[in-house]
Amino acid sequence: MPAAAPDREAGRARRLQYQFTAHMRDPGNRPAPAGIEDRRMGIYRDLIFCNVEQFVSSNFPVMRTLYDDAEWNALVRDFLREHVCHTPLFPEFAREFIRYLESRQQQDRGDPPFLLELAHYEWAELALSLDENDIDATPHDPGGDPVDGIPVVSPLVCVLAYRFPVHGISAEFRPDEPTELPSVLLLVRGRDDRVRFHEINALSALLIERLQQNTRRTGRQCVEDLLAEHGTPGDTAMLEAGSAMLHELKAHEAILGTAIA
Repeated sequence: MPAAAPDREAGRARRLQYQFTAHMRDPGNRPAPAGIEDRRMGIYRDLIFCNVEQFVSSNFPVMRTLYDDAEWNALVRDFLREHVCHTPLFPEFAREFIRYLESRQQQDRGDPPFLLELAHYEWAELALSLDENDIDATPHDPGGDPVDGIPVVSPLVCVLAYRFPVHGISAEFRPDEPTELPSVLLLVRGRDDRVRFHEINALSALLIERLQQNTRRTGRQCVEDLLAEHGTPGDTAMLEAGSAMLHELKAHEAILGTAIA
């Protein structure tokens, strides 16, 4: 019998916590715990909403420009009320918001058709900026020729393809339909730790993928292999274009240099 009292108190504490957090997430529909001054509850309501809004705005700055204050606050409040996060880690917060946008898209909530892809693009840029890989820890000769040597691709590279031109979306440009060809983007975090994007074609994307898996073939051989697979072996113009592509990738720091013998 003596153990029953602590159990009751623990159960009461849990119910109070659930009621408190439910009210924080949905103050318009979930009542606050009884006996707490509303002024005090208001401080917590404002603090939690402002923190969530700040995290979303900082992670998705382009998306924020697409909404006025009332529309944006409504979206953030919907997220706070409806989404159950899978992790408390702040670096994963942006991924949680993308999961929420995915559910909204499945429900056809009337969001712009490009919104989910734009969110993923902004998240990818953030994720690359936080990536803990170190260029200096990747063995390579920075002065090596990426055509005649074995190219070494930076670990801080990401190739993405989207139906919408997400890199150009702004308050003034909101496409209603996807483009005929996908937008293929190369994101690179350089030695200065800045993330830059470069629009590339599908062949460049295939070449980068091949180079990331390559440890023995020279850059020229990788280009020749790629052309042979796509039915244009020995095409002089394409070989020259591929060689130029390798040098361009090195200039963008997507290729760090060449393997050290």
